[in-house]
Amino acid sequence: MPYVLVRHKVTDWDGWKPVYDEHAPARAAAGLKEEHLFRNADNPHEIILLFSADNLDKARRFAESADLRDAMQRAGVMDQPDIYFLS
Repeated sequence: MPYVLVRHKVTDWDGWKPVYDEHAPARAAAGLKEEHLFRNADNPHEIILLFSADNLDKARRFAESADLRDAMQRAGVMDQPDIYFLS
């Protein structure tokens, strides 16, 4: 099974999480299923997500989409995310 691992920093967990939750249908349409959502214990602004993916090409297109960039901006993502496509 392929996976996608994402690491990014957010300005505020309480502002990020509702936007992340409302973007769930777009992730599902891209074939991504959240497996784990972590907050760094030493830095609560750092979020790490692990998704299983139906198809890595579809997941890559989603990761590069304007829709995702817009959602990340609205959610207060502070940095360029690190995204790893894993098999």
